[in-house]
This record gives sequence, structure tokens and C-alpha cells, in this order.
Amino acid sequence: MTRRALPNRRSVLSSIAAAGAFAATGARAQANWPDHPVRIIVPYPAGGSTDVLSRILGERMKEIFGQPFVIENRPGAGGNIGIAAVTGSSPDGYTIGAATIGHFAINQYLYSKMPFDAERDMIPASLTWELPNVFVVATDHCPAKSVSEFISWAKQKGRVSYGSPGVGTSPHLSGVMFVKHAGLDAVHVPFRGAAQTIPAMLAGDVNFAIDNLASYVPAISSGKMRALAVTSAQRWPTMAEVPTMGEAGVKDFIVTSWAAFVVPAGTPRPIVEKIAGAMKKIAAEEDVQKRFLVGGARVLSSTPEGALAYAAKERALWKDVVAASGAKID
Repeated sequence: MTRRALPNRRSVLSSIAAAGAFAATGARAQANWPDHPVRIIVPYPAGGSTDVLSRILGERMKEIFGQPFVIENRPGAGGNIGIAAVTGSSPDGYTIGAATIGHFAINQYLYSKMPFDAERDMIPASLTWELPNVFVVATDHCPAKSVSEFISWAKQKGRVSYGSPGVGTSPHLSGVMFVKHAGLDAVHVPFRGAAQTIPAMLAGDVNFAIDNLASYVPAISSGKMRALAVTSAQRWPTMAEVPTMGEAGVKDFIVTSWAAFVVPAGTPRPIVEKIAGAMKKIAAEEDVQKRFLVGGARVLSSTPEGALAYAAKERALWKDVVAASGAKID
């Protein structure tokens, strides 16, 4: 019988020392986070609501932590490409994702194959914002000044088209819900983001959109587009003259888009809590609150557990909406 050699005392002590040094190094890294620039991956094109609002938060994060928070736009596949880049990165806090309602509660019911598991591969540090969608038409191409007028105009026209940032996004599903409610013959035209939808609408190539308010504020303010309704439960503070969908005669139509900062699973809890703490501070600042409202959104914060609970509640709603839409992407 062969006797297995036992490690000597010196090698045991060396292993213990190495493990201790590794743990100490990891603890120092967490305590010093961030000590170099942090990426915020925005999974949509520049110029859209997620990009604009993430840049505001990135500016404040830089001021709070003293390190650059660099926005990196990685659009494609309903935002899945960008968030897959986050979940596939090192869990060290230096890659943050601006994940939205789609990544938490829609895409897993829409795509036959997902590059990440929303419940397993990413950790939400904090909710970041909430915003309604807004029903808009191009002033030069549609005479309607109310939702009921639009329905009449669309039925006389015979067939209309509506734009969105992509199949399965909340603007697309909002359009599906409205078309079914109004009994319209309508064609969905997906774009890569509002930056492409808006010019198409202004050119008369697309008739309407029910898209994120934050992306459309400049076009509405300039008079190029007319807001017919918002999808929030109450009127939006900066557009008090615009009715809700319920007030406009479309019942049970409350839709809000929301987002959260996420990091890869395995990111140390102290780093996650630092991000959540910064968002709590930012969300309490009156100047930031005003900037978000003017931009069409409401700044939020939460604990990681609060964000998880919110996502779980939303999944139940959107699973049914996606099924009703019939949308599916292979």
C-alpha cells in the first residue's frame, strides 16, 4: 500500500499566507473602488432616452467617486448585445450596464435564445429612472389633436404605420396594444432607436409612435411633433396639458419604462452597495430631479433587493403582453 506524502509545515504555512494575501488584496480592491475609469454600457444608440439619462448619471458618478464613468453605446438585438457584454465582463465593478425593462421583463419572452439569463447573470444595484411613453404624431403630416381624432383619421386613411426602437420594446408593445384597442389596420416599422424613428416621422414615412417621452421632448417642445397622450397613470408634471391615455378614452393603458444599473453576477456586495448608495444620493438632489423631469423622466433609487422585487412584479405583466402581441424573434 502506497502512503501519500503529507505536505510539510512550510508549504502549508505558505498556502495560508498566499490565501490571506489574496483575500487582503481583494478587500483593498473593493475598498478602493473605483480607482480607475468605469464603463457604463448603454445597450441602445446615442441620442435615445437611455443614453441621455445615463450620461446625466455618469456625470454625477464621476463627481462623487472622482473617476470617469465613460458611456459606451453597444446597440443591437433589443439591447441584448450590450447587456451580454456586461454579464460577460469581469465582476469587478468596472463595467456597469444601463439595463431597461426589456432586459428584465420582456426579452426572455420574446427571443427564442438569450445571450444571458436576467435572473442569474446580472445583479441590479439600483433602479435609476422611470418614464412614460408618449403618443406622438408629426405636426406637418397628421391633423389630429387628440387620440379620438387620430383614430378617426387613421380609419379614413385605411392603413397607418407606427415606429418603435425595435421589436419587443415597450414602445412596440404599446403600439400593439393601442392598435388592437382602436381596431386599426397598422404596420409596425422597427428602428434602431428614437434617433432614427424621429426623422422618419418628420418626413411623413411613419404616422405615429408611442415611444419613450424622454426621447421626444425636444421635438414636442419645438412644435415639430404633437403629443396626444402619455401612458402614465397621472399627467406628466412638465406636460400638464397632455392627457393620460385613460383621459383620452383608452382605458387600462398604463405603461412606464424603467431602468436599473446592473453589474455581472459575482460582483462583490460592497461595490454593489457603493453604486446603490451613489444612486440614493443622486436621486435626492433637486437639481438632478429637475433635469430628469425636463428630460421626460423621474429619477429613482432603490436597494438591490428592491430592484429585484420590482423586476419580478413586472415580468408577470409583460409576459402576458408579449404573448398577446404574437411577437417572436428567433
